[in-house]
Amino acid sequence: INGLPGLAYHHADPDGTIRVGALCRHADLERSALLPGRQPTMAAAARLVADPIVRNRGTLVGSLCHADPQGDWAAVVTALGGHVVAQGPDGRREITVGRFVTGPFENALAYDEIAVEAVIPAPEGTPGGGYLKLERRVGDFATAGVAVAVETSAGLVTRAGIALTGVGGSTIDAAEAAGSLVGRPLDAESIGEAAELAAQAAQPKSDHRGSASYKRHLVRTFVERILTRVDDTTERAA
Repeated sequence: INGLPGLAYHHADPDGTIRVGALCRHADLERSALLPGRQPTMAAAARLVADPIVRNRGTLVGSLCHADPQGDWAAVVTALGGHVVAQGPDGRREITVGRFVTGPFENALAYDEIAVEAVIPAPEGTPGGGYLKLERRVGDFATAGVAVAVETSAGLVTRAGIALTGVGGSTIDAAEAAGSLVGRPLDAESIGEAAELAAQAAQPKSDHRGSASYKRHLVRTFVERILTRVDDTTERAA
């Protein structure tokens, strides 16, 4: 689709919704001045995608379409509650990432459709979050990866999303873990509970990258680290 004009954008609507065109490269998001203050989870993930060569050519929307179980962006967009816009001869339709990725390397596009945009809804509270993954070397597939996105208001979590990569046949939406945070402050108890529920949601298999128990440990650790950093940042801002 490189010959199609007008798809190499990423911008925010007046209400804070972020739109990423199908030809917006990983490197564009890595260097973006827009993301750090508006969507820290995206900002954290952009610099960890593959290696510089891939980041200069690959795209967020392409990554979603590829539907790799160890891909980065599907976990991030899932945690943020985003969707994909598909376009075909009958017009456009919106597909949530949970319905868009139908299995390993499979997506919900019809034979005559292309994905033209990814959309991240505007946060209603103060956004926080991050993305962490372990890889044996730069550019390798993730042993395990975790995307966490939270919104807070008056010291309480108003929305949360947690998604896992590399620990199952497709991206895992750890909805129970995320839901356990809503309505509560970020403290040792709520963070620990969410981390444990996320580890339970993982479906890892032992392989040359590590045992299943090790991968669950990584998920638990990454969730704790990200949420603790969000808590520390919130306290400093207060």
